[in-house]
Amino acid sequence: MSMIEIENLTRRFGAFVAVDHISFSVERGEVLGFLGPNGAGKSTTMKMITGFLAPTSGTVRVEGHDVQRDPIGVKECIGYLPEGAPLWADMSAGRFLEFIAGVRGLSGAARIDRIRDVVAKTQLGSILAQPIDTLSKGFKRRVGLAQALLHDPDVLILDEPTDGLDPNQKHEVRQLIAEMSEEKAIVISTHILEEVEAVCSRAIIIANGKIVADATPAELLARSDQHNAVSLQVEGDIDRARQLLQDLPAVSSVEVRHRNQLFVRPKGGAQILNDVGMAMRGHDITIDEIHIARGHLDQVFRSITTVPQ
Repeated sequence: MSMIEIENLTRRFGAFVAVDHISFSVERGEVLGFLGPNGAGKSTTMKMITGFLAPTSGTVRVEGHDVQRDPIGVKECIGYLPEGAPLWADMSAGRFLEFIAGVRGLSGAARIDRIRDVVAKTQLGSILAQPIDTLSKGFKRRVGLAQALLHDPDVLILDEPTDGLDPNQKHEVRQLIAEMSEEKAIVISTHILEEVEAVCSRAIIIANGKIVADATPAELLARSDQHNAVSLQVEGDIDRARQLLQDLPAVSSVEVRHRNQLFVRPKGGAQILNDVGMAMRGHDITIDEIHIARGHLDQVFRSITTVPQ
């Protein structure tokens, strides 16, 4: 049994179809990045998985619990960080976590231990006595993440978990997600593509309410027209070097980027490094520097989600 099972999930708002018959599953040990342009249906899907929004049709099961037939069972299994992380502004961060621990049924030593654990993991010790409305956006986000972790759920649904965090804090949260990933199923909605590369084992891209890609980050990178491209800096006749490279069977195009720098795109992501090196050495053209490009997720994302005008 998958930790999360979604079949033909649909949500309409009047005539507008926000989520259109999507199906996917998430296993224990997976960190799934859920990506899409603004208005694509990401947050709507998150809300339906967690039981905060009823689907128009389709089913969601979390650890075997149907979200419509057993919404309490679903909520017991899930730790949810919603968009904006709504919090009680007049409570201190510490009192808020104590309140959530009570809602989650934690008491006694277990309650104290769990609060202490999530405070340490999210590094909130210095601000526990402060009212939430006085906290920075980053600290508010971390309080929201702490409440999602309090009951040590097997499933985490995190909507923009690093929104508002500085680079060091982002690294710490990503590291925490990676540490938890072996024992949990984690879904992260994000627009930060570097986050997908950093922590996700799989990515789903949604556009206009439909799933348009479901692959590993490496598989998505392989779709980039710059995947396995070669950038090199040479000494000698740049035009001759360009022509030699363009004549290689596996080369799609050669671009002169600076006076002595060439950017060589392969056909179909082929590996051309050796061919490029041999072509230059065979004609006494010296290579000063050479690099292989991995590709760019943002370019793949745009190509998948942009509808031609």
